[in-house]
Amino acid sequence: MHHHLLQSLRLCATGGNPFSCKALHARILKIGLDQHGPLPNTLIYMYAKRGLLKDALQVFDDMRQRDLVSWASILTAYNRANLPNRSISIFPDMFGRDSLQPDHFVFASLVNSCAALNALQIGRQVHAQFVLSEFSSDDITKSSLVDMYAKCGSLDNARAVFDTICTKNSVSWTAIISGYAKAGRKSESVKLLRDMKVQDLFSWTALISGLIQSGHFVSAFHLFVEMQKEGIKIIDPFILSSVIGASANLAAQELGKQVHCLVLKLGFESNLYVCNTLIDMYAKCSDIIAAKTVFLYTVEKDVISWTSIIVGLAQHGKAKEALSLYNDMISCGIKPNKVTFVGLIYACSHVGLVNKGCDLFKSMVDDYGLKPNLQHYTCLLDLYSRSGYLDEAENLLNTMPFEVDEAVWASLLSACKRFGKTQMGIRIANRLMGLGVKDPSSYILLSNAYAGASMWENVAKVRRLMEAIDVKKEPGYSCVHLGKETEVFYAGETGHPMKNEMQVLLKDLDEEMRKRGYVPDVSFVLHDMGKKEKENQLFWHSERLAVAYGLLNGVPGSVIRVVKNLRVCGDCHTVLKFICSIVGREIVVRDASRFHHFKDGRCSCSDFW
Repeated sequence: MHHHLLQSLRLCATGGNPFSCKALHARILKIGLDQHGPLPNTLIYMYAKRGLLKDALQVFDDMRQRDLVSWASILTAYNRANLPNRSISIFPDMFGRDSLQPDHFVFASLVNSCAALNALQIGRQVHAQFVLSEFSSDDITKSSLVDMYAKCGSLDNARAVFDTICTKNSVSWTAIISGYAKAGRKSESVKLLRDMKVQDLFSWTALISGLIQSGHFVSAFHLFVEMQKEGIKIIDPFILSSVIGASANLAAQELGKQVHCLVLKLGFESNLYVCNTLIDMYAKCSDIIAAKTVFLYTVEKDVISWTSIIVGLAQHGKAKEALSLYNDMISCGIKPNKVTFVGLIYACSHVGLVNKGCDLFKSMVDDYGLKPNLQHYTCLLDLYSRSGYLDEAENLLNTMPFEVDEAVWASLLSACKRFGKTQMGIRIANRLMGLGVKDPSSYILLSNAYAGASMWENVAKVRRLMEAIDVKKEPGYSCVHLGKETEVFYAGETGHPMKNEMQVLLKDLDEEMRKRGYVPDVSFVLHDMGKKEKENQLFWHSERLAVAYGLLNGVPGSVIRVVKNLRVCGDCHTVLKFICSIVGREIVVRDASRFHHFKDGRCSCSDFW
């Protein structure tokens, strides 16, 4: 009888429905065996496996005599339910209420809870208890400790425990490799992989994904190619999503396309996680049409799918489409998240929909119970600033429940210049100066604001401060993507093999632009030099070099795609509007702030970024 009930409980744990689980439990209660032998522990196991945590906890609390199996089961149940904090909080009852000492199963569960919570100090205490226990040689618990220390960033401790494991399994190898890779310790993580006797997909994934998280994108791509040469079968799509994400961060569309082809070849095109990363990748690589295509072919869309395309459309200046898709999203019963509203308010700012943006901000709080963060307030500020509601923008800055950084004040100062609000500009400039400015572009804004008010002493002060930080200024560079070829240009670069051809082209374009009314804006150069020298410095800005190279070497008529590490300066922005009109080509620039689609003499940002 008992054996039959145990077998039925184990079957219920892996199949059936919750009603059959509870019916079996009711039968056990009816015949009075709920406290008999292994049945209570098996009930906990059954409920935990089926995700019925409340029922598992009820059985646990009703037990007259709990043992280590009971504790290991309930702790595991909490971890599976993503409630590791509950595991930690009830653990002292093991000593107090049940007078038990943990075994290796309990230790492993507790360490896993600490790893999930990133609770290094508690993890060390559990480790100390483990070392003093009779189970101190257990390799499974040691593997959990390696994982915990690695996730908490304590790599020396992780390695010390790893080296004591007698039989190192895939879990311990994967944990230590992932820890070193995520910490950016590339050579050590690669060596660890090489030291493995048998390398599987999961150890390669740990290395490649970890390196991507720590910013080693190019090395990760090389290792991904090596993994394929080694004949490792991709049976799980997570590594593909990681590599697609790296393509997005590098704005390397050709690499992303190749991985997309591999996704199709391996049959993972219906995987939601993969689809979402593809949408994000194409949007970040400035191909919003491809992003929309992937989105449309994604069958089971979730909030991330909708949010990715809405944010992508907003960043590309396609506000009406973004807002229309939001309506479709709500109609489909998908609840928006905080990132969705960032994209929506950002979209409103591009088309001056102030009331709509404010309504969305209010809806986020009132309809969905989402607490706005700094990014939401910054988008709302951008909305006010772009539309000329500068008093509202200043009031928002002074009342928002967050400490405002330099970039936010600089944004409002830029708006003051645009709308001719000189006195407000001085007030904002003074506040900005008080923050201790670090960004060179902020100094340019400050200098122009003070110069516009004839406050020459302040201009001189800004220039002195600028000279003091000039050596720390990040060098500007731009990458132009031409199919499988990528060329990088630095500001002022004069050693490129095609320098002469690019110079001739830029001079021809400069002459044509001046005929059409272009006047170089030398206010974007903060140096003591003559007007001609300043114009010459603007001439050699990296984005102009990248565009010239693209015009000379790209497929005629194709879109020129440029990625820049800094913000496009105002003069270059004007120049690129002229160039796209003169040559009849579309130019897309992804700078540190947003995307700029230059076409027919206009830019998608409406000249405010």
